[in-house]
Amino acid sequence: MTTTQPPIRRSLPWLLAGLSMIGPFSIDAVFPAFPLVGAAFGVEEVALQQLLSVYLITYAAMSLFHGAISDAVGRKPVIVAGMLGYSLASVGAALSVSFGMLLICRGIQGACAGAGLVVGRAVIRDSLEGEAAQRLMSRVMMIFSVAPVIAPMVGAQLLGLDGWHGIFWVLTGFTALLALLLTLLLEETHPPQRRTRFALAPLLAGYASFGRDRPFWPLLVSVSVNFAGLFLYISSAPRIVRELLHLSPQGFPWLFIPVVTGLVGGAWMSGRLAGRRSVGFTVNLGYAVMLLACALHLGLAWWLPQPQLPWSMLPLVLHGVGVQLAFPTLTLLLLDRFPRQRGGVSSVQAFASLLLCSVVAGVLSPLLAVDMLHLALGACAMTVLGVLGWMIYGRLTRPRTPPPRDVELQAQIAEPR
Repeated sequence: MTTTQPPIRRSLPWLLAGLSMIGPFSIDAVFPAFPLVGAAFGVEEVALQQLLSVYLITYAAMSLFHGAISDAVGRKPVIVAGMLGYSLASVGAALSVSFGMLLICRGIQGACAGAGLVVGRAVIRDSLEGEAAQRLMSRVMMIFSVAPVIAPMVGAQLLGLDGWHGIFWVLTGFTALLALLLTLLLEETHPPQRRTRFALAPLLAGYASFGRDRPFWPLLVSVSVNFAGLFLYISSAPRIVRELLHLSPQGFPWLFIPVVTGLVGGAWMSGRLAGRRSVGFTVNLGYAVMLLACALHLGLAWWLPQPQLPWSMLPLVLHGVGVQLAFPTLTLLLLDRFPRQRGGVSSVQAFASLLLCSVVAGVLSPLLAVDMLHLALGACAMTVLGVLGWMIYGRLTRPRTPPPRDVELQAQIAEPR
C-alpha cells in the first residue's frame, strides 16, 4: 500500500520558492523604474544603483544573524517575522517623499528579506537528507528561477498604472500574503530539543569555528562566486538593455529570459542527477558548462563589439545552467560541514554571497558595463575563481592513501591468527 505526503509537506517547495522569489523581485522589478525614480528625486544613474547596493548590504549584514536566531527560537517565527517586516518596509518605500527615505526603506527590506532565503535553506536540510534534499533544493530553485523574468515585466507594466510606487505596493501584498500562508502551512522543522541559545559570544565563537575548518573556505568561495559571475549581467541589466542594446523598458526580457531558461534548466538537471551521479560529477559538469559559457561570452564580445540580438544574450542560457547544476550540491556540502549549526552556516554563506553581489552591483557593474567584453572578462574571472575553490576543496577532503609500509602493517593486523 502506498502512502502520500500530507498537504503541508506538499506545500513546502512552493512556500520555500515563494521565499526565494523575494530577492529577484526586490532587485529586478525595480530596474524598469530607474528613470522615473531618478526624475522624481533628481538623482543620476550612479545614485540609482545604490537602490540595489543598499538592499544587498543590509541583506548581507542581517544574514549573519537570521540563521543563528532560527537555531535558537525555531525556523518558523524568524521567517514569518521577516516577511511581515519586509511588507511594512515596502509600504514605506511606496510612500517615500525623498530619495533618502526610499534608500532607508530599501535597507529595511534587505534586512528582512534574508530571513526567507537563509532560514529556508536550513528548513530543507532539517527536513531531508542526501539525494532527497538535493531534489527539493533543485525544485525550489526551478520555481524561484522564474522570478527574474517575471519581475522586470511586472515592473514595466506597473509603471503605466501607478508609476514606480506600484512596484512597492505589489511587493507589500506579495509578502503579506506569503506571511499568512507561512503561518498557516509551514511546519516547524527545528524542535526545541535541538535548539541552541542565542548569544553574541557563542555566535562569534561558532563563526570562528567555521573559519578553522580548512575545507569550509574554498567551498564557501565556490558557492559564492558562481552566481556572482551571472549576477554581474543581472545587475548591469539597465545599462545593457537601454544603452548597449538601445531598447525600451519592455526590452528587459531579452536579457532575463535567457538567464531564467538556463537557471530552470540547470535546476531540473541537478534534480535528475541526484542519486544517479556522484556529487563530484554534478559539480564538475556545472563548472564545465560555466566555462563553456564564459568562452562564448568572450568570443561573441570580441567579434560583435556592438551587441546583437539574440546572439549576444544566448551564452547566458549556458551560464545559468552551469550555476544551477553546481549550486544545490555545493550548498548541501557546505551545510553538512556543521550539521548542528546549519542555520549559522547558511547565514555565513548568504552573507558572503550577498556581500560579493553588493560589490558586483555597486562597484564592478558601473565599471564593467561599458561594453560586453568588459562584462565577459569580469564574469570569467569569477568563474575561474570558483573552479579553483572547488579544486582546493577536493584536495583537502580527498582521502589520503597510506604509505606502502602502513598498508603492509594494516594487512598483518587484519590477517586472522
